[in-house]
Order: sequence, then C-alpha cells, then structure tokens
Amino acid sequence: MHRGQSLEEAIRAKAAELGFAACRFARAEAADAAGADLRAWLDEGRHGAMQWMEERYHHRVSPQALWPDARSAVALGMSYAPEHDPLSLAGQPNHGRISVYAQGGDYHKTVKKALKALGRWLAAEAGCELKVFVDTAPVMEKPLAQAAGLGWQGKHTNVVSREHGSWLFIGVILTSIELTPDEPALAGRHCGSCSRCLDACPTQAFDGPHRIDARRCISYLTIEHHGPIPEEFRKAIGNRIYGCDDCLAVCPWNRFAKSAAANRAFLPREDLAAPRLADLLVLDDAAFRANFSGSPIKRVGRNRFIRNCLIASGNSGDPAITTSVRPHLGDPDPVVAEAAGWALDQLRRSR
Repeated sequence: MHRGQSLEEAIRAKAAELGFAACRFARAEAADAAGADLRAWLDEGRHGAMQWMEERYHHRVSPQALWPDARSAVALGMSYAPEHDPLSLAGQPNHGRISVYAQGGDYHKTVKKALKALGRWLAAEAGCELKVFVDTAPVMEKPLAQAAGLGWQGKHTNVVSREHGSWLFIGVILTSIELTPDEPALAGRHCGSCSRCLDACPTQAFDGPHRIDARRCISYLTIEHHGPIPEEFRKAIGNRIYGCDDCLAVCPWNRFAKSAAANRAFLPREDLAAPRLADLLVLDDAAFRANFSGSPIKRVGRNRFIRNCLIASGNSGDPAITTSVRPHLGDPDPVVAEAAGWALDQLRRSR
C-alpha cells in the first residue's frame, strides 16, 4: 500500500492487477432484504430441483448468517464479454450452441485463484480475517454486487454494469474489517421501459421483471435438470446444448462492454465455439471426460450432455444426422434413449 493511499484504493488497485475489471464495497448486511425475496421464490417452487438452494437457505439469507464475524463485503467482477455475437449460431442448426461462459476454461478456478490472491494480500495488509466466494457457496453474490454499486440486477435477474453490460463473473470477499461502502445501484433504474431480455426468452421463463421460473429456463433445463426435458420446451431449446445467452445477449448495455480477450482463460476453445452435433454424439463417457477436462461442462456428465445434443439434433431438421442419433436408442440410460427416440421422430417429420 502506497503512502497516502486508503485501504479501499489499495484494494481496488490490487484487484485490477489480478484481473478484476470492477471492485466495490458494501456493508455485510447491505443485501439482507434479498433473503425475504429468496424465501418467497423458494416457497413458490421456482428453483425446481436445485435442492441445495433450499438446504442452505439459512446460510444464504445473509452473509452474517453464514459467518457472524463478517463486517464488509468486497464485490468483484471479471469481464467475459465475447468478441462475437452469442446469437450468431441460431441459424446453424447442425451446430450446438454453448453458453459464452462455458466455451473457455472453468471460470470458478480463474476467479477463485484471483480471489485467494487478493485475500492473502488483504489479510497481510490489514491483519483481518476473511472468506472468499465464487457461486458454489451459499452467498447471494448478485444482491451484494448491487448493494456495492458494482451493477444492478436487470429484469433478467442478472447483474448489469454500465461498463461491462451483462458479461460479469461475480466474486465476493467477506472480511472482518470495516470498509467504506460505495453507493449502491438501484434495481432497474437504468433499464427503464426496456423489456428486451424478457421478450427474448425462448421458453417464457419470465412472468414479469425480476421474476424468473428456473423450471422453464433453458440454462436450468440443460444444466441442472437431470431427467427428461419436458416436451413443451424441446422445440424452443433449438440447438442450445449447454446454457442459454439470449436474455444476456440482447441487453442494450452490452454495447459498452469491451471484449474480454485479454483474459486468455475465458477465450473460447475452437472446438466449443461452434461444435458439430454429429461430432459430439459419438462421445462415450471416457471421451466426454477427456474432451471437457477443465471445462464447466464436465460437471453435467456425459449422459445429460448427450441428452441435450439429441434434443438439438431433433430440432436440426437434417436427416443426415439420423445415423449419429440412432445408436443412442439402445443407450443404458433411459433418459438418453428416450431423447434419441424423440429426435428420430422429429427428423422423420421434417422430411
């Protein structure tokens, strides 16, 4: 820390050095009101099969419920703004669409490594206790980011930033020291009457601003949902095989976001930017694990991923892909076999 520099200024400078594009501060209890909203969302069953949200609610409701010694939150953002339009593959049904965040390395590792480095530095400088979090822990990062003024939660419920649009990975450091809080961002203030994110959702997962039903969300259906994908959503899924960027990609604030190409960890792998469905359908478990080593896609496992690819194949309208789909009729996993049957039926109908 330089002479005359406040601790907050020093933290921002160190965060920038470690690759964070944004760094702001809030009191640990600044987002506690979001806990009531979460409780209502869970009570309505909108979390679907994500039981971990229900099981750790008592911790998620407030940073101090998780760690009573927390006094301040450092909200940090890493940009992963893409160089190309995430919606450009919509017209290439033979290719699978993978969410921008999953086309490169696993962001959990990249963000957490930088958070730990910043935490070690802060503990040495300030002699404080702290804990670091990337979205695998029961901390409500988005409300804390809004409370710190990092950005606001848009109508699609994700954080939107003036500088980085909808393309921010959020990390949080809770610390035992008091830091001067920044001005919070006001939810929806900068969204005005715009409803592009809500209107863009292929499965109509939003029933109003800031109201999402995960059970209808393509990201939930292709990543978190374990069983057969409900037939009412299959056509709308199109060629999306892991996640969905539609509500993020149409946000007008993205025009201010600069490409995150400088962070090489987030650069898309060539084989994941526009993968051919036929190439993915040949993956057995060993090949899947090898191919997606170091990728967040690995966590869904081969069967769920192949299920997604089969749904996309059925939507492709390309009879040539039939030869890649048919072998999955005998898959030991009944969910995969059922998806193959559905895909073949759709392909027959499209002739």
